[in-house]
Amino acid sequence: MLNPMKKLKSFYKHLKYPAITTERKWIFPLAIASLVFLFIFFITTLISPNATTPLLPPSSASIFVESKLQLLPISTVPAPPRFAYLVSGSAGDGAMLKRTLQALYHPNNHYVVHLDADSSPQERLHLHKFVVNHPIFRKFNNVRMITKANLVTYRGPTMVANTLHAAAILLKQGGEWDWFINLSASDYPLVTQ
Repeated sequence: MLNPMKKLKSFYKHLKYPAITTERKWIFPLAIASLVFLFIFFITTLISPNATTPLLPPSSASIFVESKLQLLPISTVPAPPRFAYLVSGSAGDGAMLKRTLQALYHPNNHYVVHLDADSSPQERLHLHKFVVNHPIFRKFNNVRMITKANLVTYRGPTMVANTLHAAAILLKQGGEWDWFINLSASDYPLVTQ
């Protein structure tokens, strides 16, 4: 049986001078990891195409895709968009429809105008004469009128049918356009094209 004093002495001795092997266990793995890191770093600098070491000549080929892309020449400003308009109205809207059409008009666009069956035949005839006899409309031939007036109720499917009818006329006409816009005679553009 050990003396309690010897136990205490050995305990303090162990705290004061710990074993060398337990104290320095971390040094060997750190040294190995450092050597592996330096080896990998050295190898990658030799293999890298941008390396400026004298061991390997610099390579002109890049490993990135961006260097293989060809730059496109800077083009001119793209053409403005071309619109196809349906401008429709009802009884008494003939004058407003003319005003809206004149404010919207641009030679690159296409137009279909429609006065529904509620308007009088005289009002539709005046609008038709305006479209046919207008010198600019005649020159560019891009304004059409739906001569057979459709009955349009603004809460039912007839509005959709009228819009599809106008789109069919514009597609049959064969003009090139990018966007279709449906307007009423009471609409007025804030900005011209």
